[in-house]
Amino acid sequence: MRLWIAQGFGIGRIPFAPGTFGSLLGMVWFALLLASGRPWVLLLGGVAGLAFSVWLCGAAERVLGQKDPGSVVLDEIAAMPICFLAWLGIAYAQTGAMPRPDSFFSRGHWLLTVGVFAAFRFFDIAKPWPVRQSQRWPGGWGITVDDLLAAVYVNLVTLLAYAGSSLARTS
Repeated sequence: MRLWIAQGFGIGRIPFAPGTFGSLLGMVWFALLLASGRPWVLLLGGVAGLAFSVWLCGAAERVLGQKDPGSVVLDEIAAMPICFLAWLGIAYAQTGAMPRPDSFFSRGHWLLTVGVFAAFRFFDIAKPWPVRQSQRWPGGWGITVDDLLAAVYVNLVTLLAYAGSSLARTS
């Protein structure tokens, strides 16, 4: 059961691009957390997802006898909501309310959402410093922290893009 969950309820067993499919499931996780409309649910769910990822990915690594097996995608699932924190913060600052899921998945915003998704996949695959180095951590920590750091890079890109677009509007 733990292995099946760590493999994204079986999605990680897809023979090609399991991390991408796991990230897509992470988008569903993000939408479910966001649907509550409560910031504390999103934050608590995000932290719980990361904690379970550390635990279950470490267990899966031991069961499979491999370091960071490709079929283990719970780390991508857990990190995906973290990728949207900057966008959530900007939206909350502008409106004073928690954005609804359609703020991310509607026709007017889907391109930005795809951009966040693609940026996460890029940073997860390219593994710039210190993402690659974090994989040396033992067990589930090394599996999960590299995705968390990739999500941090996504948030930095989001903030830079927002700052750039804000400057362009004021010029």
